[in-house]
Amino acid sequence: MLNNIGLPGLLLIVVVTLLLFGRGKISGVMAELGSGITAFRKGLREGEEPPPPPALSEAPAAKDDTP
Repeated sequence: MLNNIGLPGLLLIVVVTLLLFGRGKISGVMAELGSGITAFRKGLREGEEPPPPPALSEAPAAKDDTP
């Protein structure tokens, strides 16, 4: 059924969507979608990086009790 949409069908869908929701609502939804995709990609990149090495704890120096 959706194989034969074509350009006129897509234009009709865009026009009806603009009439129903308005330009402001659609631009807001698209901005949220873009920020969501960006956050998803950032999360994927952070998941692939190896974890940072653990911080070296500074142990107190051993006392030398020789006189």
